[in-house]
Amino acid sequence: MKLFENIEAFNNVSPVIQWSIFIVGCLILAVAAVAIVISIWLSIKYIKFNRKKNSKELSGGEVARQILDKNGLKHIKVSTFGSLLFGNSYSHYFKKVRIRRLTKNKKSITSLAIGAEKSALAILDKEGDKDMKQRVALTPFIYFGPLAFIPILAVGVVIDILMFNFTGITTIISAGIGILLYVISFVLSIKVLKTEVKAQKRACEILLKENMATAEEVEMMQELFKLYNIQYVIDLIIEFLQLIMKVLEVVAKIQNNSSSNQNS
Repeated sequence: MKLFENIEAFNNVSPVIQWSIFIVGCLILAVAAVAIVISIWLSIKYIKFNRKKNSKELSGGEVARQILDKNGLKHIKVSTFGSLLFGNSYSHYFKKVRIRRLTKNKKSITSLAIGAEKSALAILDKEGDKDMKQRVALTPFIYFGPLAFIPILAVGVVIDILMFNFTGITTIISAGIGILLYVISFVLSIKVLKTEVKAQKRACEILLKENMATAEEVEMMQELFKLYNIQYVIDLIIEFLQLIMKVLEVVAKIQNNSSSNQNS
């Protein structure tokens, strides 16, 4: 990871910023190492459970359809989606449970888990679950924070250059606003995880109650869900640390440019 492309160019940066960049860089590397381990572990479990046929020989699409129908949600469609980013999901706005093509048609433990969990989200939505309501209402803000950071920072830099001879004042202020929005997005993302955990628990209860899975199969699903949740949290932490790193680098460059201007 490049903390500084040219060390000499940052001789005028305060030790506090330099140490902050070093510490955040180390944290990113440490968390990234954990993320790799979890990702490999998750991939192994995913493949293992995806090769194991479930006892009822139900595909992900079939179990989703059955759960939705039995809970008065026949109007919710179960659609196939091939995207890696939005493959498995539930949409409140489009009234759809989206399942990746391979997951939807495969009769494995993994497919059973995904189909049941996404359907459980629709059930929580129908029941007016408090956390699910907040998730639906706040979803636009969750994506707005990370997307808004760069444009807000760019506007601050432009204003700095045109009006303040790049003193760094508006750049730092805009960076602060961007960080605040990102922090809000980060907090709201935890709300998403909370509803996912609720849906996972509900899915396991439904599968056992409706005799769609054995207790052993549910244990496998719970193991898979746990790894998914850990990976989700780690990804959030890495994104947040990377944002802090970008801000520190901007502040470092501003300090360096300011010192250079004063010395010239």
